[in-house]
Amino acid sequence: MLLIGGVVFVLEFKVNSGAFDRHAIDQAHDYALDLKNFHRGSHTAAIVPILVATRATGGASDLIYAADQVAAPLQTGSAGLRDVIAKTLAVTKGGHLDPERWAASGYHPTPTIIEAAQALYQNHDVREIARSDAGAKNLKATDARIAEIIDRSKAEGRKCICFITGVPGAGKTLAGLNIAAERAIDHVDEHAVFLSGNGPLVDVLREALARDQAQRERISKSDALRRVRAFVQNIHHFRDEYLRDQNAPIEKVVVFDEAQRAWTKEQAAKFMQAKRGHAGFSQSEPVFLISVMDRHADWCTIVCLIGGGQEINTGEAGLLEWLTALKDRFPTWEVHASALLDDRHYTVDAEAVRLLRTERVTKHPDLHLSVSMRSFRAERLSSFVAAVLDGNATEASRLLIDLQARYPIWVTRDLAQARAWLRSVARGSERMGLVASSGAHRLRPEGIHIKASIDPPSWFLNDKADVRSSYYLEDVATEFDIQGLELDWVGVCWDADLRFGKDGWEAYAFRGTTWQTVRADERRLYLANAYRVLLTRARQGMVIFVPEGDDADPTRSRAFYHRTFEFLRACGVALGPTIVDHAS
Repeated sequence: MLLIGGVVFVLEFKVNSGAFDRHAIDQAHDYALDLKNFHRGSHTAAIVPILVATRATGGASDLIYAADQVAAPLQTGSAGLRDVIAKTLAVTKGGHLDPERWAASGYHPTPTIIEAAQALYQNHDVREIARSDAGAKNLKATDARIAEIIDRSKAEGRKCICFITGVPGAGKTLAGLNIAAERAIDHVDEHAVFLSGNGPLVDVLREALARDQAQRERISKSDALRRVRAFVQNIHHFRDEYLRDQNAPIEKVVVFDEAQRAWTKEQAAKFMQAKRGHAGFSQSEPVFLISVMDRHADWCTIVCLIGGGQEINTGEAGLLEWLTALKDRFPTWEVHASALLDDRHYTVDAEAVRLLRTERVTKHPDLHLSVSMRSFRAERLSSFVAAVLDGNATEASRLLIDLQARYPIWVTRDLAQARAWLRSVARGSERMGLVASSGAHRLRPEGIHIKASIDPPSWFLNDKADVRSSYYLEDVATEFDIQGLELDWVGVCWDADLRFGKDGWEAYAFRGTTWQTVRADERRLYLANAYRVLLTRARQGMVIFVPEGDDADPTRSRAFYHRTFEFLRACGVALGPTIVDHAS
């Protein structure tokens, strides 16, 4: 780091290197962007990354600042470093940084869930990896409350269940991983584990942790994967293990991610019959999972993470099944819940609301995560998305005014322009990708094939050189692939399965050769939630692609898309800029 006047120079040296390779350029750029986004003293400074390959000659010395005053990386050999700095200072006007104040201003990162998982798995405190604003304070308070409940459960020999709620991106998964990591490290006798029924999330987290551990400790990836599996498990595998083994589980503390998506009795029975050969299985996942933990003679604690508007698939039990199981089958269990658990965004079932308002349930305000941590530029993104999906253009437009300055949202009718915009805004190793709903069958003429499944670890973790990665903007992820995960920049591809009509949003399913109206309230909810997931995956900004349609194709009539486009414009979403795509 070199501070001169009002400029922060980020110097990345590659000793004995004679070339400027792409990875090193991105690395230098990443350091500069990290300072701009997360270091308070650098928010308003000009930041210039310089890659110094000590044996190189020549390089790139054209100073090009982005709108946020982060320059594209300059490149030089050792001999040219002085000249590059001098030229930069000659054309960068004004400003002065006090070095001591700058250094002491505070670094408050907002890691991706993958970065956070890696840090927690390495025994870092959550306070070291999360920013210290209202969102992180909320996260710490939640963590402290859960620790208190677990410790009391252990000391008094009680069985407890806790329900944590949170808006999309508020850090529910981070909170869950932190609870599991802390207890696993500081209380090894508890064998705490993080469980999720979200297959892609489990696969991506396991792969990321294993790659990181294998590199750090110089062990084989297979050995690293074996260790990781004890910390992050697929909830269905956990269920299968303890269906076979009737003893009490080794785990005393289990964290269930996306607990509202646990299966109903019918869905679980259907799966167990078809996939596992268990014809007599007759319990919902909540009933079975609580019964497994109830085998303990003394104490145990279950922590359930509940997302608002996250149910996206048939057979997901929702909150009611957990509460009914506790009422009918496990009356001695203590129940601790977020004070917002009975809010309409977390349960729409009247019976669930009634059960939550009984004396048995102890409410805790700090078990609700209210501020989005996913998007460090737009903490209120989830409120904007909620207004859009509620059909409230006035409220959405009002909310977007506060977002747009730091979190760009565009809409376009041209997929090539959407790709061009994503390539133009993603810098360094910032990750971009295309997403679409699993019902977006008529995006195929646009080149979007939702039936061509992605490989989640490759899509989320592999670099720009891998055609399977999200960077290529070819393979598209659906709500099932991306729920619980995130990208820096997202292209949301909007099909006619959810379209705006005269009286608001209309839901359709493509069957055979035609669109059919979806009338069942449950399926309409799933579709709205699918788009809620898609619209809340970006940390830094997104572009929404709404096709023009084609009146010559009755499955892609222009009318199917026009009202949706016009409604998004009424919500204040700006028309995307025209960009020359040099990558295409």
